[in-house]
Amino acid sequence: MNESYSIKDILRLLLNHLWIIIIIAILGGAAGFSVSRFLLPLKYSSHITMYVQSYTGITENANNVNNISNSKQLVNTYMEVLKDDAVMNAVGEKLAKQFEKNVLSQNFSLSESGKITPASIRSCLAISSVTDTSAVKVTATAENAEVAAAICNDLTQVAPQYVEEAVGVGSINTIDTAKVYNHPVAPNTMKNTALGAAAGFMLIVLIIFLIDFFDTTIKDTDDLGKKYNKAIIGEIQAFGGSKKKKDADDDYVKLTDKETPFHIIESYKSIRTNLSFALSTFDKKVFAVSSANPGEGKSTTSANIAVAIAQSGSHVLLIDADMRRSVQHKIFELVNKKGLSTAVSKMHSPDKCIQKNVMENLDIMTAGPIPPNPSELLASDTMEQMLHDLSEKYDVILIDTPPVNVVTDAMELAKMISGIVLVVRYGKTTDEDVENVFKRIELAKMNLLGFIMNGINTKRAGYYAKGKYYYKKGYGYGYYGEKPEPDTEESKAETQEKN
Repeated sequence: MNESYSIKDILRLLLNHLWIIIIIAILGGAAGFSVSRFLLPLKYSSHITMYVQSYTGITENANNVNNISNSKQLVNTYMEVLKDDAVMNAVGEKLAKQFEKNVLSQNFSLSESGKITPASIRSCLAISSVTDTSAVKVTATAENAEVAAAICNDLTQVAPQYVEEAVGVGSINTIDTAKVYNHPVAPNTMKNTALGAAAGFMLIVLIIFLIDFFDTTIKDTDDLGKKYNKAIIGEIQAFGGSKKKKDADDDYVKLTDKETPFHIIESYKSIRTNLSFALSTFDKKVFAVSSANPGEGKSTTSANIAVAIAQSGSHVLLIDADMRRSVQHKIFELVNKKGLSTAVSKMHSPDKCIQKNVMENLDIMTAGPIPPNPSELLASDTMEQMLHDLSEKYDVILIDTPPVNVVTDAMELAKMISGIVLVVRYGKTTDEDVENVFKRIELAKMNLLGFIMNGINTKRAGYYAKGKYYYKKGYGYGYYGEKPEPDTEESKAETQEKN
């Protein structure tokens, strides 16, 4: 949850969602236009000006006239009189004689007796004083142009009588009659279109800020490092892979691929350097790479870290310890008949389970066939002894482990490795996910070497994965509602030919 925003944060958030803001604003404008054009009734207006006089001649009323400084003081009083129910009823009676009942019902509310209600006439009127004059402007608006003019004219006819009875001084006159204007004054299509666009803009901006305010996904490496007091080993921007891929570990993009961007290559070189510092105090350079949850790119990241270290000249062994859902043999296009599971269960010797020189200085031990007890195999003495023996032969051993919050496999390696690197995915991994990982790591007394922020997307606010993992009892995890694509006979044959 974001508790405060700087101007820079606000601008970045709006720019990241610029297209959706524009689209919603356009839709809001279109809605305002459509409502104005097709739903709201046309309204017509007419007006007339009434002039207030503060004298009726030098007669018996002269004393009363002298108590009023000028006619402008009467204007506000006259305006209130004109709005009185008695005046409105008198206007309603005149209108009833001029128009058919169906016309009146379209423009006014009728009482049970069929009379026009004073409130409905009053709602059609706008009475205002003209600045610095003793004139009162009356404007009537109705769905019928002739009705609008009639309201004004009828009011001017009944007003003098009621003004004289109520006030007793002065008079109110007109010098013209209200005319019928057949050009509609409402709805104002342009104004309503602009208001619709503004409403759409404000609504989507509010939604964006609410979503971002309550968004607990990790998007700031500085905050992540400070919160857990751990190093940020590297940052990797989103790259490669088809949009149809299920998750980040289905991208299978290696540093050696021709289409891999230069800045991605440099990112992994930076990670390689930072890892060398992190492991400098350990005699054996054996470490694991994992993530909080599936789909955060830990296997692809593991593969590319191994490639980057091998390119520096170090002899590297990459072990795929994610035996439930192995990926490394797919990334490097290797046969997976023998691997970690067969080595630890002593079906084959470790040396026969390692595929040598997959790349220069890089050997790989794939996961092997899925065993019924992966956690027990990783926690076994055989696993510990095998890692001890292999660490004598390799400069660096990197172990790709299952997600920490899904299974306990990674924690079983705590006493056998120098530490673990946690891959977090920008806009997907949440604070709660990392907190759960941190608790598990502390409980297992494992050393957290640091974090790698993966899949940073600079063009939008977050990354949303298309699939969710689940754990299948003791044998594997996959996708809700989706099944992994089985290897075809052709693909198996091609893989065997390559190896």
